[in-house]
Amino acid sequence: MPDLTIRPIAPGDADDWRRLWTAYLEFYEASVPEAVYAATFKRLCNKEKTDQNGLLALLDARPVGLVHYIFHAHNWKVEEVCYLQDLYADPEVRGTGVGRALIEAVYTAADAAGKPSVYWLTQEFNATARRLYDRIANVTPFIVYRR
Repeated sequence: MPDLTIRPIAPGDADDWRRLWTAYLEFYEASVPEAVYAATFKRLCNKEKTDQNGLLALLDARPVGLVHYIFHAHNWKVEEVCYLQDLYADPEVRGTGVGRALIEAVYTAADAAGKPSVYWLTQEFNATARRLYDRIANVTPFIVYRR
């Protein structure tokens, strides 16, 4: 079994992070302008800005997955909550525990920061990911609307 490491995204990870996040965006048939890549990476690496965070999964020191998560206030709770915004694992490592390890690392970070509620969204057709999500979280009946 390869050695799996989960660690925060660092300034030297720009190329690997970009490759992984681009693949994630392409899965959802989305893209972002260069300014968004630059601003997002800068925020993820800013040690003074603790509300927006990112982690990389490395198998034998090779980056194979990422997760982004955001801490924010919630009007129904005293404590802040954690929104897991993006989760991606390279196709060749899916089913090996990389996605689960990334989600569990977010759970750990949220708990350590006093933000025990973690939530995320996925598209209905994302059956592969939903099999994992159904095992480690509770699906809600909410429907998302967007302007």
